[in-house]
Amino acid sequence: MIRFTLRCPQDHRFDSWFPSAAAFDRLQAAGHLTCAECGDRTVEKAPMAPAVASPRDAAPSDPKAAALQALKARIEAETDYVGDSFAREARAIHDGLAPERAIWGEARPDEARALIDDGVPIAPLPFLPTRKTN
Repeated sequence: MIRFTLRCPQDHRFDSWFPSAAAFDRLQAAGHLTCAECGDRTVEKAPMAPAVASPRDAAPSDPKAAALQALKARIEAETDYVGDSFAREARAIHDGLAPERAIWGEARPDEARALIDDGVPIAPLPFLPTRKTN
């Protein structure tokens, strides 16, 4: 797959993915490309600088690893990290003693089993936590 930044004569710019550069050329020649903003069929590649990532920032090439990385980033961005207090906080939320919200953290296996046995909805995460400091 290859990503191109495209533009129309009105200078609307948008990104699109293609199986190959040849696939883009075929679609363009057949008039099958349209501007995402105005619908103009005169679409061409816009000049763009290559994206150069450091090895540390490089996305995994394995789609499953990339999906896990995206899931982890979403969980970290949209939920509260409660660290080792996960079992206590999950129980308090379930019992109505703490405000309802999405949380994540660590729990010992015996704590997780007790939560499940008591009907507290929890699920293991398929990755190791990134330790956060508050």
